[in-house]
Amino acid sequence: MTAPTRYNYKVVHQFAIMTVVWGIVGMLVGVFIAAQLAWPALNFDTSWLSFGRLRPLHTNAVIFAFGGSALMATSLFVVQRTCHTRLISDRLAAFVFWGWQAVIVAAAITLPMGLTSSKEYAELEWPIDVLIAIVWICYAIVFFGTITKRKEKHIYVANWFFGAFIIAVAILHIINSLALPVTLTKSYSVYSGTVDALVQWWYGHNAVGFFLTAGFLGIMYYFVPKQAERPVYSYRLSVVHFWALIAIYVWAGPHHLHFTSLPDWTQSVGMAMSLVLLAPSWGGMINGIMTLSGAWDKLRTDPILKFLIVSLSFYGMSTFEGPMMSIKSVNALSHYTDWTIGHVHSGALGWVAMISIGSMYHLIPLMYGRRAGAMYSVKLIDLHFWLSTIGTVLYIVSMWVNGLMQGLMWRAVNSDGTLTYSFIESVEASYAGYVVRFIGGAIFFAGMLVMAYNIWKTRQLALANPLPADDLIDSNVQGAHA
Repeated sequence: MTAPTRYNYKVVHQFAIMTVVWGIVGMLVGVFIAAQLAWPALNFDTSWLSFGRLRPLHTNAVIFAFGGSALMATSLFVVQRTCHTRLISDRLAAFVFWGWQAVIVAAAITLPMGLTSSKEYAELEWPIDVLIAIVWICYAIVFFGTITKRKEKHIYVANWFFGAFIIAVAILHIINSLALPVTLTKSYSVYSGTVDALVQWWYGHNAVGFFLTAGFLGIMYYFVPKQAERPVYSYRLSVVHFWALIAIYVWAGPHHLHFTSLPDWTQSVGMAMSLVLLAPSWGGMINGIMTLSGAWDKLRTDPILKFLIVSLSFYGMSTFEGPMMSIKSVNALSHYTDWTIGHVHSGALGWVAMISIGSMYHLIPLMYGRRAGAMYSVKLIDLHFWLSTIGTVLYIVSMWVNGLMQGLMWRAVNSDGTLTYSFIESVEASYAGYVVRFIGGAIFFAGMLVMAYNIWKTRQLALANPLPADDLIDSNVQGAHA
């Protein structure tokens, strides 16, 4: 009998725990700045606590600290389990973990200080950018090196999505972050003007496309079949989904620059490719949801599966809304309004956060030698699910209402051609929406605290009642290979 493969769960465990920690930190900052928009006095006349400095801290914390840790935890777990082999280097994996935490801490220090390149989702200054590139290349070596020594001939489709995410993010980060350092804390982009804007949104939208979509689709293609105990609905569709997504997504960035100095034909190409993108996006969403064919009854009793499937519903919704908002006539109404904020968070909270949470609930018990998904309390998972769902819905609906109202107020004109409303009147009218948004965010944040408590109790339970470690070779994808 072949001895079971001993996997490197230490680095997976570390990233999984930090996913929850950074999720709490990043969302707490988000709730605080949401409160500032309703009650501006909460900035306490302190530059460190101003919205302008804390907002990039929030986005970096939830995308790269929370989301990045979730992606690294799951990718390093999945690549071992589906390739039936240990990570190629434990030391390099440890460097990736500690290096990524160093990046996050550096961001948490420098952004409130106002040290920023001012580029959306790429605000960190050049020394941190260099560290990011080094850590990311090491991450790529660990991931792809593990695939090269696999014992399973087939490369499961989840690894395709993880691999594309790793390669694309490396290219995006390095090219967009090219800068001329002036001092240790200040640099200037090598690009200028309209070119800089186009490169930035080529990066910005593809950070959404590969960091926040392709990587998390890798999570979906492993954890949904695993939790549902069903093979992927259509493995052929998953491969078509992969190639269509990565071929189209890279062209969609210009839709962020409608009605700017960007050439009109470039804006139109971005709009057209965004509309085409709906097909592969919904193909992946349908493939994930239909994996439950014949097993829909599991949703009654399995809140982890609820997280995973509802996240796919939000993914489908936000990937319909995005192409619609890229249409120029719609964008003329939605651009610069809170509708965009609602759209971003339908993807960020509904898709990214909820599928991350579901995968962590599946994964973390394994790190304590328990069965997958065997958390301390199923009822607490269910409570967390409803807090997340209600919080997300309150958040995005309030922003949709605000956004439509703002867009209509800004374009309303009197018979003599003068504006009907001043800008400050639209701000005053948005107040109720900001309060509801704060309440929705606070409810979602409360769910993260419930999760942290459940994980702590799971750890205590595992230490008090140790079970045989789940080190056996994973076989969940065999049906999907057919």
